[in-house]
Amino acid sequence: MVFVFAVVVFILLVAFITILRKAGGGKFPWIQFYTKGKESGFNFREINLLRKVAVESHLENPSSLFWSIKQLDRSIKGMVIKFRAEGREDVDVSIRFLAKLFDFRRRVEMNLPKYTMGLKTTRKLATHQRLKITLPGVGTYSAQIVENLRKYMAISYPEGPKMLPGYSWRGQRVSIYFWRADDAGYVFQTKILEDFFEQQYPILHIAHSDNLTRSQKRNSVRVALNKSALLFPLGTIYDASEEVETSPGLRCRLVDLSEDGAAILIGGRAKVGLSVKFQFSLSFTIVMNGVVRGVSFNQKKNQSILHIQAIPPLPRTRNHILSYVYNLFNEREQVRGFVRL
Repeated sequence: MVFVFAVVVFILLVAFITILRKAGGGKFPWIQFYTKGKESGFNFREINLLRKVAVESHLENPSSLFWSIKQLDRSIKGMVIKFRAEGREDVDVSIRFLAKLFDFRRRVEMNLPKYTMGLKTTRKLATHQRLKITLPGVGTYSAQIVENLRKYMAISYPEGPKMLPGYSWRGQRVSIYFWRADDAGYVFQTKILEDFFEQQYPILHIAHSDNLTRSQKRNSVRVALNKSALLFPLGTIYDASEEVETSPGLRCRLVDLSEDGAAILIGGRAKVGLSVKFQFSLSFTIVMNGVVRGVSFNQKKNQSILHIQAIPPLPRTRNHILSYVYNLFNEREQVRGFVRL
């Protein structure tokens, strides 16, 4: 009886040591890691998953995974390399594992101050910021900030519906919407202070506002790029698929990309609400589907930028998109800025 008990104890001890080694060994800072994970808002399963990544990556400071984007990127890259070397990158278990890691990566990114703090005043807006100006009873106009001064903003002369000869914007109260890169959409009300239509370069002066309404907060990281793509109209979004199209599509340019959307530059006009499929090449051909939620049209160039809200891509496709967006393997080309109309 004593011998059997000793054997059982020995087996349990060996099992415990094996599990401990796989979990990071006796040196792993268990209490600190799990405490930091709970403080960061992760649940037990998520913390356990990140602990596995910390062990696989041999991190000197495992807790850095809860706040360091650089450390997360290195760790995710290491897992991708490992799965590729083992021929397991496209195995369902590996795809799901990487998808969870990318979820953590997005969560840490979206907790950065630039995404959470928001903008309080128009005095902080950058030059060349695009604006959508709504003039009550007339329509919507496009403009951009030419100069942002302490007392007012100078903006380019609005482009949109034609006005009667001699019309002046001076004194008009308008609603202005803008999308701030890597942040959110904002709306504010203001007054047109001066109309300099007769100058060589017509501009308006508008009053500043400290009362901005923040909406449409970005839920994913979006990057600028300049890639050729093919666009295919869909009858409805229910016709969406990730099968690569071999028939000719509409040639276009992909000018920004995220896991949940894209902006595409095309010739001519397009309508909001159009369901589309588009494909382009990263490390291999990526196919996405979505609905056009906004159109920015340049009448002089006869070009439109389609702002597409994508339906969730398959996990494997999403992982490849995010690997490119986060530039894990330095494959992303340098683009100075977003294409402007």
